[in-house]
Amino acid sequence: MFRIRSIVCSLTAAAGLLLAGSVFAQDRFGNVSDQVNKKMVKLFGAGGFKGLAAYGTGMIVSPDGYVLTVASHILDTTDLRVHLSDGRRFDNVKVVAIEPVLDVALIKLDGVKDLPYFDISASASKPLAQTGDWILAFSNQFQIATRDEPMSVMRGTIQSFTKLQGRRGVFEASYNGDVYVIDAITNNPGAGGGALTNRKGELLGIIGKELRNTQSDTWINYAMPLQAKIEVQLENEKKSVSLVEFVEKTLKDGKWQRLDVLVIKGGQKGETGIRLVQDVVERTPPYVDVVLPNSTAAKAGVKPDDLIVYINGEQVPSVKFYNEIMGKFSPGSKLVVEVRRGDKLKTVELEVVPPTGKLVPKK
Repeated sequence: MFRIRSIVCSLTAAAGLLLAGSVFAQDRFGNVSDQVNKKMVKLFGAGGFKGLAAYGTGMIVSPDGYVLTVASHILDTTDLRVHLSDGRRFDNVKVVAIEPVLDVALIKLDGVKDLPYFDISASASKPLAQTGDWILAFSNQFQIATRDEPMSVMRGTIQSFTKLQGRRGVFEASYNGDVYVIDAITNNPGAGGGALTNRKGELLGIIGKELRNTQSDTWINYAMPLQAKIEVQLENEKKSVSLVEFVEKTLKDGKWQRLDVLVIKGGQKGETGIRLVQDVVERTPPYVDVVLPNSTAAKAGVKPDDLIVYINGEQVPSVKFYNEIMGKFSPGSKLVVEVRRGDKLKTVELEVVPPTGKLVPKK
C-alpha cells in the first residue's frame, strides 16, 4: 500500500513540476527555484525502523550554518550527515537544540560562513498567507536528491489555516498548533523540514512530517507557519513558545531549554524529574533524555541515556507504558527503579513529589 501511495505521489509531484514550469515560465520560476535551493540542505541520519526513512530536509537560517528542520528520528545518531546545494558534505553534524512541543530542531554546520539563508525573523514579521494563495514546496522527498542535485519542487495553493489534528501511527502529533493545509501532496517521506514559500521564494513556513488526520483518517499535507506559537498548561501556569523565539534564542545563546521537560505526561499526579526521549515509534524504549536538576532522580543518580527496565518490579517496555504506570503514583510514593547503564543494571530509589510547574535552569 505504501508503494502504491509513493508511486501516486511521485506522479503527482512530476505533474506539479510540469505544470509549474509551463504555466509560470513567464514568472521566472526557474530563478526562484535556484535561489531557494541554495538555502536548503539534505539530511541523512538514523534508519532501521520499519516505515521510517533515514533521510530528510532542512533549511539554512543563518550565514554561519544553523539549519532548521523537524524533530525526527533521523537526528538520533552519531553520524548525522548534511549535503549542501553546492555539493559539499558535512559528517557528524551536531544537533544543537530540539523542541518537541513545536516539533522542530536546529543543527549546526561547522567551519562555514556567508551561506545563503532564510531570515526567519524578517519573514515571520510579514502577514500570514491567505487561503487560495499560490505556494511552492521545496523538499528532498523520497531522497530524490544528493550532493548538488536540486530539491523537489511542488506547486499548490493554501486550502485552509487551522489547528493540526494529526497522528503518526497510534500516537498523537506532538505539535497541535496552527498549520497551513495545502492542496498538493507535500508531506511524503523525507519532506519534513522542507520550505514552504510564495511564488517569489519568500519563506512562509516549514513542511511537517507525515501524519494522518485524526478526524478523517487520511494523510494530511501541511506546513507550520513561521508565526506559529503553542501554549502548554503546567500545574500552576501556562507557558508559550514560538518558532521565531526558538530560532532567535538558540542562534543567540547556542542552546535552548526545552519546554517539554515541564510537561507532566499521561495525567501524572507527581513526578521524579525524569524526562524520556521523544516517543516516535510504536514501542520507543524508555531511555532517559533529561534529568531535571535538584530533582529526586538527580539526587538518586539517574543519568541521561539510562534505560528504565523495571519500576517496583514491573517491566517497563516502552515510553508509553512508563507514562501510564507513572500516572498511578501520587506524591509521597516510593519507587524502586532499575535502570540499565551500559551493560550493567543499577537500582535507585525515588520519591514521587508534587509537580511544581516551574522550570529549573540547567547548569
